[in-house]
Amino acid sequence: MSDPNAKVVEVTQAEGSDTYGSVNQHPKVESPQTAFKVGVSVDRNKKCRRTMEDAHSFIYDFGGIRGQGYFAVFDGHAGKHAAEWCGHHFHEHLLDNLRKAPVTPIPDLLNATFHTVDTKLSELAASGNTHSGCTAVTCFLRLEDDQGRPAGDASGVCSDVVAVKEGQQVVADEGSALRAAQAGGSAPGGSGNDAAVQGLPELARDGEGAAEGGEAADKAAGHSRRRSAHEVKSRIKNLLTGRSDEFTASSTSSSTSSLASGSSAAARGNTVATPTVEIAGPAVTKSAAKRTLYTANVGDARAVLSRGGRAVRLTYDHKGSDAKEAKRISDAGGFVLNNRVNGVLAVTRSLGDSSMKEFVVGSPFTTETTLGPQDEWLIVACDGLWDVCSDQEAVDLIKDVECPQEASQKLLDHALSSFSTDNLSILCVRLNNGANP
Repeated sequence: MSDPNAKVVEVTQAEGSDTYGSVNQHPKVESPQTAFKVGVSVDRNKKCRRTMEDAHSFIYDFGGIRGQGYFAVFDGHAGKHAAEWCGHHFHEHLLDNLRKAPVTPIPDLLNATFHTVDTKLSELAASGNTHSGCTAVTCFLRLEDDQGRPAGDASGVCSDVVAVKEGQQVVADEGSALRAAQAGGSAPGGSGNDAAVQGLPELARDGEGAAEGGEAADKAAGHSRRRSAHEVKSRIKNLLTGRSDEFTASSTSSSTSSLASGSSAAARGNTVATPTVEIAGPAVTKSAAKRTLYTANVGDARAVLSRGGRAVRLTYDHKGSDAKEAKRISDAGGFVLNNRVNGVLAVTRSLGDSSMKEFVVGSPFTTETTLGPQDEWLIVACDGLWDVCSDQEAVDLIKDVECPQEASQKLLDHALSSFSTDNLSILCVRLNNGANP
């Protein structure tokens, strides 16, 4: 009989300052460019839960560039399979898309990645006769110049370090096509207004193109860079069908066709191949003017930023109790009973849940935030914490803590003492570790 508990990559420590893109590995020696540090605490909560269905992952120097990071929590339900798979493979699909579409805005790439992963999980469910799902929150910390262009040569990936393979075929292993594509297009521009002015995400939008509710989303809606619902919806549709206006030149087909074929496969329901990521060497140092944090989520797992001691929520809770989500489900032919989709599922968006995919979609809510000196902590956690702890309370609990591992454990202990009844997975990322661009 297989283990019902989700297996995650064991947290380890590298032999030196390089982790070589390894999942859940800390550098033993911090380099001068190590601008953040991660702490992780998990607990099955055995008094209330028979199994552990959460998974998590973090990567230092993500994309082969020192100072970049990837942080994610996947909260499973109806089984471990969806969360476990995402903990091992979500970042591979993200890196694949970053390599293939170097001039596409990161929120759009995150959206495309969520849809691709969602389709992959449906395929796995069909082949394995499982129908599990998971909520998800993913964060990509990218180094950029003052115009918002990536420090790397492909949406924040160093092609000399990171090679992405599909089967036996290396995708742009030399990076020449990617650099040509980037030279022929325009990278996302910088913000006209710094997020620090409002203390809120610079750009927040829903994966289906419509603005979400909530304080952060409402205030972000007035930002000068916010796109119209029609524009975002069209961009996502084009990404998933391979018709992006940014990819019209045939000379960029090497990077374009790969993303188009993978995303189109997701849109058509064809088989989605999981790429293999190979790291050719240690991470490289790139000059950068700022750090930008990109987040995407489905369901009720959250990412919360501590900015000058004030909690700023970077995600949106997709629940049956939300009026907009309930209307969306009703318009699709479903219903919400007792705040549950068709009387069953409490969250209205997730990855997996193939039997309810018509209503429980995988379109994420995304935010884009420029980080500054006031940004001390990023808390990424499942609802096992947030059900018993407010955003501000979590920030207050760790505001005087220096060690991220101590911070994550403090939040976990608080959740257990506050009678949380769910699995617990908590990542605390200390953002001002002393090496900001």
